Amino acid sequence: MKRIICLTTVLAVSFAASAQQFVIGGTKDDRTQAMQPGMTEYYYPKVPVVTPGDIKTNSAPSDAIVLFDGKDLSAWTGENGNEAKWKVNGDGTMTVNKESGGITTKESFGDCQLHLEWCVPVGIHGSGQAKGNSGIFIQGRYEVQVLDSYNNETYSNGQAASIYKQSAPLANPTRPEGEWNVYDIIYKAPTFKEDGTYRTKPQITVLFNGVLVQDNTIIVGTTEYVGLPQVAPHGDAPISLQSHGDPSEPISFRNIWIRKL
Repeated sequence: MKRIICLTTVLAVSFAASAQQFVIGGTKDDRTQAMQPGMTEYYYPKVPVVTPGDIKTNSAPSDAIVLFDGKDLSAWTGENGNEAKWKVNGDGTMTVNKESGGITTKESFGDCQLHLEWCVPVGIHGSGQAKGNSGIFIQGRYEVQVLDSYNNETYSNGQAASIYKQSAPLANPTRPEGEWNVYDIIYKAPTFKEDGTYRTKPQITVLFNGVLVQDNTIIVGTTEYVGLPQVAPHGDAPISLQSHGDPSEPISFRNIWIRKL
């Protein structure tokens, strides 16, 4: 019995020691040596330096593409490729023009990080889906809902920050009318098989006023108002902001920027 105990102890010590060895290969005389800190460190590729935006204004980081900085709509087109006709205001915001329709980025995007701020006007009228309704269409087909969801009842998968008609947000941190809401969106674009079905489905994470509301959510197809999601192959595509047909007063946007990932 003593011999068995001693043998077990020796084996345990031997295994513990071997766990701290590092195999150096590539030669006929492979050797092992004790682990050193540098063996698990690497210096290349170098991590790119990005200058962050102003924390007080959520301005764009240095590697971002600015889609709206309060000056003009030069990064956007209107419906059918016409001129974007939303109203650019003197305070650095833009307001939806419900008569001219939505606007679309001139540039196309795949994987991205998108920052956007929106505000419902004080005294807005309406209820449910007919109150401060708009939307952000990622790649022109996957909608992150924009809606006045402050004390405004509607279906869960149609309120602010839902993946429209698919995934309800994990929480509702909507601010009252007249206050600015902030979306920070991380989007992973889909890939497709030869038969047109998803190889990997689109995924999205959304922070809404700093609160996680979509956590690597899988999007199962287009976000349809009526009917089930559809799947059709696509590559990089523009981002669109919706001009909704509800009768409520139009909402405003500001400080929109995007980083390609």
